[in-house]
Amino acid sequence: MSESALEPAETIAAISTAAGEGAIALVRLSGANALIIADAIFRGKISPTRMETHTQHLGEIIDGTDHVLDQVMLSVHIAPHSYTGEHLVEISCHGGSFVSAKVLEACLKAGARSAAPGEVTERAYWNGKIDVTQAEAVIDVIRARTDLALRAANEQLSGQLGTELRQLRERVV
Repeated sequence: MSESALEPAETIAAISTAAGEGAIALVRLSGANALIIADAIFRGKISPTRMETHTQHLGEIIDGTDHVLDQVMLSVHIAPHSYTGEHLVEISCHGGSFVSAKVLEACLKAGARSAAPGEVTERAYWNGKIDVTQAEAVIDVIRARTDLALRAANEQLSGQLGTELRQLRERVV
């Protein structure tokens, strides 16, 4: 069991998009305090703790001194109806390396800890949202270089392999 699985109450934050420049970068917060942390750094018409699940809102991310870091779209996913099974906040900011790092830094200063690589998906596994074959398939989808590889990874991600393995295990037992 990994160290992150031992302390699921910690709220984690991570940049979920590839390093480099792009139009959009995604910063994720996952854990019990994700909405509270988002409240501390987001300024919009409605605070994240008051948002309905699976909604997206325009606003600004601020640092600890109320200085605007970026204009963003923030989405809220209330537990257990999220990818990780925990409260999950996704911040779509501008895609420069510096600005996404500043948004992540604001999350960390507000109380999150930096997620280990793959920890968001690991939490989905530990919270029963995906099985181990689906967790492994996430990296296969990311690294796919051919149509066949992508199709195989998506079949595994859909849970088909895990279902077949559970059925086989049940027959053997």
